[in-house]
Amino acid sequence: MSAAERLTDGLYGLGWSTVKKLPEPVAVRLGRTIADLAWKQRGKGVERLESNYARVVRGATPERLAELSRAGMRSYLRYWMESFRLPAWSTARVKSGFDPKDIHFLTDGLASGQGVILALPHMANYDLAGAWVTTKLETPFTTVAERLKPETLYDRFVAYREGLGMEVLPHSGGSAFGTLARRLREGGLVCLVADRDLSASGVEVDFFGETTRMPAGPALLAQQTGALLLPVTLWYDDSPIMRGQVHPPVEVPESGTRAEKTSVMTQALADAFATGIADHPEDWHMLQRLWLADLDPAKGPS
Repeated sequence: MSAAERLTDGLYGLGWSTVKKLPEPVAVRLGRTIADLAWKQRGKGVERLESNYARVVRGATPERLAELSRAGMRSYLRYWMESFRLPAWSTARVKSGFDPKDIHFLTDGLASGQGVILALPHMANYDLAGAWVTTKLETPFTTVAERLKPETLYDRFVAYREGLGMEVLPHSGGSAFGTLARRLREGGLVCLVADRDLSASGVEVDFFGETTRMPAGPALLAQQTGALLLPVTLWYDDSPIMRGQVHPPVEVPESGTRAEKTSVMTQALADAFATGIADHPEDWHMLQRLWLADLDPAKGPS
């Protein structure tokens, strides 16, 4: 393990061991202070966040984009402060910490025994949403985690999420899809963050008027297992409670090849994500390159 990897792992370990012991108002202030410092330093992450917001809020002035990126960093650090503290939250705090609209799409789907796939973008705190599902709805679920470096950091994230009641599979290795399909055929729940393709073999979609790729997995799982595919978007307001919206099911087209059906369904997911992100752009924590014009220097600026 390199010195940088040891430092990264140590900092995350410090967060989980120390921040969770802080009183909530202190943790909130600490998160906001760190966010404002990071925003003022104008690092690559903040610049990329503003560049991404410029796609979402077309015609925004530099001043407006700066306001959005500051709010975005505060939202992002709220996510981290909550995540560090979640293992210490009481059951009552978890149950009261999330208020989703149209949850009946999820509960009705689970009651039918059909199996349900929840697909989310990187908005607000999907770990809190997951803890709410395992606690309030008393429903376990399976998810997939990107392998992080160092390996010890990945292990920390897996242990953290398993401690919240989730079954966590590694993104790499090739066996995740089969396990997810089995869980769905058993009538289970699968939750996937699905606004950024990690495989370079995703489905091209139109997203805020430009082309990007999103993972094919949610659509393929729905086709293969008959599970219900539900987009979900999340956001914060000025209260301690996170808000959410369960969108109507993405239907499997009646005709077309598997690739054509996957394309249509993934575009429908992208459209649902765009609706939620447009309403609450500051809660979309996309600090990485996303659009193909940014990924491919031949197609545009990096």
